[in-house]
Amino acid sequence: MKIAISGKGGVGKTTLAGTLARLFARDGYNVLAIDADPSMNLGSALGIRALPKPVTEHKDLVQERAGMPMGMFKMNPKVDDVVSMCGCTGPDNVKLVVMGTVDSGGSGCMCPANAFVKALIRHVITREKDLVIMDMEAGIEHLGRGTARGVDAMIAVVEPGMRSIETVERIKQLGEQIGISRYFAVINKTDDPGPVKEKLDQMGIPIIGTIPFDKKLIEADLAGLAPVDVGGPAVEEIKKIKDKLENMFGEAAKRQEQ
Repeated sequence: MKIAISGKGGVGKTTLAGTLARLFARDGYNVLAIDADPSMNLGSALGIRALPKPVTEHKDLVQERAGMPMGMFKMNPKVDDVVSMCGCTGPDNVKLVVMGTVDSGGSGCMCPANAFVKALIRHVITREKDLVIMDMEAGIEHLGRGTARGVDAMIAVVEPGMRSIETVERIKQLGEQIGISRYFAVINKTDDPGPVKEKLDQMGIPIIGTIPFDKKLIEADLAGLAPVDVGGPAVEEIKKIKDKLENMFGEAAKRQEQ
């Protein structure tokens, strides 16, 4: 099972990604969490204090694997050992890899680091046997056409507000262009999903959960704890979302090594 979670910054996608990863792991899955958001906060949502060094900061490794003379780079560098080299293991045995940011003079840069990150994401989605949960940035720049076909579910987290809804619409449009067909939405920070649900219905995006505003999440953040270790109404709703995903996509990823 490969799940990508996206949405506008600040909507709560990292909380959803980290909590889902821990819940799936507690249910016996081998879980690999990928932090592909430049804010790099997934580790805290997982309850990992000593974060691994971001992949893009392994500059010698990136240059060795993806760099070439004359400013050129390899599109398909060797990455099958990067998870074990650059990741760490946190609570409930969730593995975490942090992609990091790509230094560039402008957006959309192609360079060894960018090629390396894209190749790694392609590998974990198409080759990795573990259940993979990716915390994405607001766009889907890391996903290529071939990679997208391996994504079982693209979940857009949306909160009340037009900017958040517009971001979801953009994600869906971009995703359709590269072949992503399974879209779902999670409405966050509200007890009344009505107005947002109407917009999502118009876009043809099914809603798989509504997470209420929950002070427990604030308490967890202030205490430096993972939401799943604090509990509360939001975590209980995420448990229901996890069960829905499991029912939809089966247990193919469960206990792969057993």
